[in-house]
Amino acid sequence: MSAFPVSTAVVGLGVRQYKRGAAPLPEQGVLVGAIVDACADAGLDPSEIDGFVSYGDDKNEPIRMAPDLGTEDLCWSAQVFGGGGGGVAAAFGLAAAAIISGQAKTVVVFRALVQGDSGRLSGAVMAHHLNDHIMAAGNVAPAIECAMRAQRLLEHHKVPRRCLEDLVRASYHHGARNPKAVSYGKDLDLDVYRSSRMICEPFHLFDCSRENDGAGALILTSAERARDLKQKPVYLKGVAQGAGRGWGDLLQNDAHYASAGFESVARRLWAQTGLTPADIDVVQLYENFSAQGVASLIDHGFCTYESVGEVVRYENLIAPSGKLPVNTAGGNLAQGFIHGIGIAVEAVEQLRGTSANPVAGARHCLLAGGPGAPTVSSAVFSTEAR
Repeated sequence: MSAFPVSTAVVGLGVRQYKRGAAPLPEQGVLVGAIVDACADAGLDPSEIDGFVSYGDDKNEPIRMAPDLGTEDLCWSAQVFGGGGGGVAAAFGLAAAAIISGQAKTVVVFRALVQGDSGRLSGAVMAHHLNDHIMAAGNVAPAIECAMRAQRLLEHHKVPRRCLEDLVRASYHHGARNPKAVSYGKDLDLDVYRSSRMICEPFHLFDCSRENDGAGALILTSAERARDLKQKPVYLKGVAQGAGRGWGDLLQNDAHYASAGFESVARRLWAQTGLTPADIDVVQLYENFSAQGVASLIDHGFCTYESVGEVVRYENLIAPSGKLPVNTAGGNLAQGFIHGIGIAVEAVEQLRGTSANPVAGARHCLLAGGPGAPTVSSAVFSTEAR
């Protein structure tokens, strides 16, 4: 596989997050506000945005936002297929493709979710993941499907239950120290976690991501142009999306049932970047449920089923001292869940050096999209232009 052209960079960030059902504006208004914030962060006028990319069945059409932003020329409008969060990293690939090919100069990657407009996220996820074949067997919610795969991980592959707990604990450790997180100031007591209500075995309440209203926006432009803008550029070093053979056919008969779906995608990502898991300094990991986060780490090669108990340990997952810091803003579990756009924002914050839980000297950050989706994606962001 040929090397990925490291010629685009993230230059602006904007996030507006609220309690689910409590957004002060309709969804488009919240999103436009986040995009304007991202432009201010980058030192750009909103009218300069000429490309828009989203994922996960976002309902905000760029042509309807263009008047609010004063868009001078709409040149690129695209969305990654799929109702889950598998496309969050792939969206950056679409944005980079537009810039590299000359179709657009300034592209915003965004996701918005306001319950009063879009309803509960579970509806969109179910439309893509749960067909009549599956629902007839009683699998009527995303938590049930993911719980079955989690049980395979625990019972067949002998992954220690503690690994799920430690991933959750690390998320809340970071969230408790992040003023932007919903769990700020609230360390998770292990007894409270274990005694919380069962959602679907083996998942307790704190093993599950919980929705927030809000929107997030990240602005990409060419690496050359990025050098002259307000913020330190964070470069897109590589991105891969898709699915391997026998994955994602929605019949629950995948050849590798405990996988998160990243095995072929991760191989392509490492090949195009020339990196290995050992080169990654920090991971921003989409965790719809805790077990799927652990499976994602395995799929990406950070550990095996045999070594996962040694690698996915609380003390190893926390910043700044851990060898594999994960979800340093709190992730979908503890920072806030606007369909995963927050983990992309934290990837950039970490490499800018503005994270609430900084990893000293971090150069490469892995962004792993929603595990278990029919198609998934991953990306590597870097401080290095080459």
